[in-house]
Amino acid sequence: MNWSELIREVGRGTRGARDLDAATAEHLMGAILDRQVPDMELGALLLSMRIKGESPQELAGFHAAMQARTAQLDVPAGPRCVLLPSFNGARKTANLMPLVALLLAREGVPVLIFGRHDFDSRISPFALLDALGLPAANSLQQAQTQLATQRLAVLPLQALNPGLDALMALRPRLGVRNSGHSLAKLLDPNPGRCVRVVAVTHPEYLDSMSALLPTISLASPSLLMRACEGEAFAHPRRRPHLVAFAGGQAQPLHDAQAPEEDVPLLPDIEPAANAAVVRRMADGALPVPRRVTEQVQALIKLAYS
Repeated sequence: MNWSELIREVGRGTRGARDLDAATAEHLMGAILDRQVPDMELGALLLSMRIKGESPQELAGFHAAMQARTAQLDVPAGPRCVLLPSFNGARKTANLMPLVALLLAREGVPVLIFGRHDFDSRISPFALLDALGLPAANSLQQAQTQLATQRLAVLPLQALNPGLDALMALRPRLGVRNSGHSLAKLLDPNPGRCVRVVAVTHPEYLDSMSALLPTISLASPSLLMRACEGEAFAHPRRRPHLVAFAGGQAQPLHDAQAPEEDVPLLPDIEPAANAAVVRRMADGALPVPRRVTEQVQALIKLAYS
């Protein structure tokens, strides 16, 4: 590919830049994931795309390239496997993403948590999972066994898509997120047998994902939601935003008139303290926030659909 020509296309700012068609976007992302783009040109492309923003057709092409390079994960018979991406970690409030996983597994729904961690300013979700006795599996095969026997497994992103893992690892070096951070939430290691949880932080990504998800949710359904501090659990206080995508159709699952919840935010972010909160909620010693319960119920519905 002609890197300078592509940079001219996407690097002219928010008004002058042109969107790539899906085929060109797929070719470009394939080269990025295969680590065929020189460092300087890669940085220019990633920062240009960050400024411009990804169009739905670009995301579709990027998604196709990612899926073509994603490892296949066997899912046990029964309900679909819920995919919980984790790339941020706790900053001000307890991370309840593992609680979502535990509550789903209790209902017989297999759950795969996958991701990576690059923030010195946040508590690693994998340190939290370790404190809960849920360390990352050593291989795809071990994760498959855990899904079959325990209904819950944890995998580093590197095991599912090494090229995407390397792309996301550039965040500390570049200083900002790149297209890989949007893509990772769309990863599906077994199309037709999984439910994606697409948890976004910024409202503009609700729009771009809403445009893309009907196209890629023909086989595997997806739940689009607002994240809490970037993690895949519903904010305990905010108005809910839960939209299911299945069979190419969107279905809101939240009450648009629901008020914000007047509940305390738990400051227990250190792994041991956070793990204790998750255990107490899972055991019924602390109430599970209503918004988290609504999310779990929506995912159970999609997993058994």
